[in-house]
Amino acid sequence: MSVVAVVATTALLGGCFAGSGTGGEGASGRIRVAMMQPPRSGLSPLSDDAFKLSRWSTAETLVRLDRDGNATPSLATEWRRSGRSWTFTLREGVTFHDGTPLTAEAVVRSLTAAVRASPKPRILDGVDLTVRAAGPRAVTVTTGAADPLVPQRLSSPQLAILAAKAYAGRTVNPVGAGTGPFVLVRADGTSSATLDRYERYWGGRAKATGIDVRYVPDGTARAAALRTGEADIVEAVPVAQARLLDQELLTEVPMPRTNTLYLNTRRGPFRDAGLRAAARAAVDARGLVAGVYEGRADLATGLLGPALPWAAPLRAPVRRAPAADPKGAAITVGTFTDRAELPEVAQLLQRQLEKAGFRVRLDVREYAAVEADALAGKFDAFVLSRATVLDSGDPAAYLYSDFASDGSFHLSQLADPGVDRALATASAAPVGEARRRAIVAAEAAVLATDAAVPMLHERVVQGDAAGVVGAAHDPRERELVTVDTYVR
Repeated sequence: MSVVAVVATTALLGGCFAGSGTGGEGASGRIRVAMMQPPRSGLSPLSDDAFKLSRWSTAETLVRLDRDGNATPSLATEWRRSGRSWTFTLREGVTFHDGTPLTAEAVVRSLTAAVRASPKPRILDGVDLTVRAAGPRAVTVTTGAADPLVPQRLSSPQLAILAAKAYAGRTVNPVGAGTGPFVLVRADGTSSATLDRYERYWGGRAKATGIDVRYVPDGTARAAALRTGEADIVEAVPVAQARLLDQELLTEVPMPRTNTLYLNTRRGPFRDAGLRAAARAAVDARGLVAGVYEGRADLATGLLGPALPWAAPLRAPVRRAPAADPKGAAITVGTFTDRAELPEVAQLLQRQLEKAGFRVRLDVREYAAVEADALAGKFDAFVLSRATVLDSGDPAAYLYSDFASDGSFHLSQLADPGVDRALATASAAPVGEARRRAIVAAEAAVLATDAAVPMLHERVVQGDAAGVVGAAHDPRERELVTVDTYVR
């Protein structure tokens, strides 16, 4: 590392965890966490910021997912289905961080706020859902069409249950309003967050006394925080930095996350299926895996990767349009800097696409500054690292969100009746083998349009200092610091 890089990194870290203690973090009982992305929506649980609340164990949902994606109890202890309705029994003895009790009324308030939000949480895309109290300690959730995935949907961190105080203003404020083992006591915008142990947690006393969070978008700075002892747990250590660190401090987790090139099918050159096919043919994903990711990724054969091992055996060949000559078509490719590898991926893609005959301009910014333009379809192509089972543990929700005509994360701007039918079939299929086959059929329908070019499946590299015990290594990125995590 150059002297300039060292100075820059030191400046980024300066005061990063002031007051957390040095070498004595175990004595203070607090855990210092360096996170990759700052909040984009004020830590609202109705946004992707919900996953921060979940990773800090401050906000909880009615249901959790086990390792295999099956629904298990959390704030609800049991549930039963009757046609389009599901009734959930609430756990007794649960209090919110402001001391108020968990009641059916509180659950109805939180879930109704999610249903009425604009935009709605992704997990509710295409779902007509209502909720009502079925007694003081039970709620009934009813969907417009029979939905076998209701329990899994309710596990999404975006459907966390918060105290009434969280909904008092124009935005949802989670400070002091969750039910988890840690109470969020302070949120300092895009710089930091502070959590203390909640002594009345229904699941037992947390082993750590609190969590000190700092947002460190710069990947080099995050790696340095682990190297210098500034942080105990570090999210998403960049591949280029991982080889420079003590390998015993790193854990590599195969992720249900696909690095995908989304192509704008509504406007610009990629309205033409032949030019989309030409872009797909130009992409050399092997070069990306070997070069940018230094072998710490898996080559994509579809949108769903090895973290979902059932997908590959169900696949059949996909018929696509033939490639056309780009003839110098000008395209703008966007991506963001928050994931350190993506700008380098974009640069390599630029060379590959130019070799195929496109003229390529890159637009690379922080995610918070680029998301709105991407969702508005202002790019011809967009490079995204996308979690495929983030919300429900079931990829049907991701496929619908990204590729349905009315999906909420519509980077490709796709409006294809055949894709819509396949997605509707997958969404309605019963849990099990039939649903898996329908999901793979929907994946094939999307791939046939070339609206998305899956390139590789990522593995996340998490850094845990030598004294860290019990940090979660969660492929779904829902858990990080749990009730059992502490620093020796």
